[in-house]
Amino acid sequence: MGGADPAGPVLDRDEVDRALARLGAEHEAIETSLLALQDHAGRRLLEGARLTGVTEERWAVTEASITLLWAYFDAYAGALRTAREIRARRRWSSREDLVELTGLLRGTGVTVPGAAAAGAPALAAAGVLSQSFSLAGLVDRMNELYASSLDMVVAADAVWSALPARIDLLAAELQRTRRLAHSVGVRPGEHPAGDDLERITRTLTRLREQVVSDPLAHWVPAQGSSAPGGGRPDTTVYDREARALEEVRREIDAVLGVRQDAEQRLIRLRDVLSRADRTLAEARTARGEVLAKIAATEVPVVSGPPTALQEQLSAAAEYRRQAQWHRLSPLLESLEQKAEDELLRARESLTAVTAPLAVRAELRGRLDAYRAKVTRHGLAEDPLLVERYDAARRMLWSAPCDLRVAEQAVLRYQHAAAELLGAARVPRQGGPRDGEGGGES
Repeated sequence: MGGADPAGPVLDRDEVDRALARLGAEHEAIETSLLALQDHAGRRLLEGARLTGVTEERWAVTEASITLLWAYFDAYAGALRTAREIRARRRWSSREDLVELTGLLRGTGVTVPGAAAAGAPALAAAGVLSQSFSLAGLVDRMNELYASSLDMVVAADAVWSALPARIDLLAAELQRTRRLAHSVGVRPGEHPAGDDLERITRTLTRLREQVVSDPLAHWVPAQGSSAPGGGRPDTTVYDREARALEEVRREIDAVLGVRQDAEQRLIRLRDVLSRADRTLAEARTARGEVLAKIAATEVPVVSGPPTALQEQLSAAAEYRRQAQWHRLSPLLESLEQKAEDELLRARESLTAVTAPLAVRAELRGRLDAYRAKVTRHGLAEDPLLVERYDAARRMLWSAPCDLRVAEQAVLRYQHAAAELLGAARVPRQGGPRDGEGGGES
């Protein structure tokens, strides 16, 4: 063989036998892969489905690639069969046989007739009706077509295996939720949750139709992965609607909860509002007492009970009687918060109104505490203390009481008591006085 021979140096018998063994193993592996692709559930589904969009476009290419794959495989098998027949002519192959085998095993003499019509439209457009390959080149080409075909089939099958069943389960849950919602009055046009259920139903119906007809539109390829079928189904829309249904379910559960404990909640509401009314009434009574007993002070006005809350409470009771749970639920939640706020306001009003009485009580307590202290030290009969104590007491136990003047009188008594108590301690710096105890109690 000349140096220009594309097949290269002539193979000897051992090299031919090794090449045939390797090609035979490749033939078996390729045949196994092609048969597995032919029997793949995804391929069978694609073959019988009514496809649209990107899946329809890619399946047309893939189907042509699979047809071309079998044409390539038949040519490969034919070339291998021919090579085996040549090798089987003689136990010790002649020079002519080895030259022919070398050309067949290493050359580019494997012709694939009709390849353009089978799956190479670009070649058909160029008028090429056949292609020639070496066996190694043919294997490489088959590997490329097989990988791209398997990638498309596996991706479609993965979407079909994952999404329709999940959508059906969610749709079944949606139907159960709709029946439950209807039982408590949550209907489209009457409650936002009813409108949400209608929207979720339309979205799931449309999503399932799209997934069945165009699965590849819901496929996310894995970044940087060259393995066939690398990626995952796109569940973005499904997940969003699943979350929306869960929110509706929680709202329906809240409405159901209202149906179960509405009476108890209404009783609690009436009790809270009644306590608020009683507290306001107490504050109004206390305000009259403060105005009568405390002079020169501003007492805040006490408002009456809010009639709006009572009207809303009546409306809630009516909703319960008419079993309008979807309307009762938000109204009860709002009323409960407003009732607590009203009770807090009433308590704050009572505290503000009675603040002057609390100040007077604090001043009385302080005056009596100092009186007890000076008594323990034997100073209660001191003329100055007696005078100031009587003055402060008259102010604090008379009505109306001027708190500012009374506080000044208490302070004067405190200062006088403190000065006398301080003077009484001075002799104890050198020791106790005769007849006096050892210290202040």
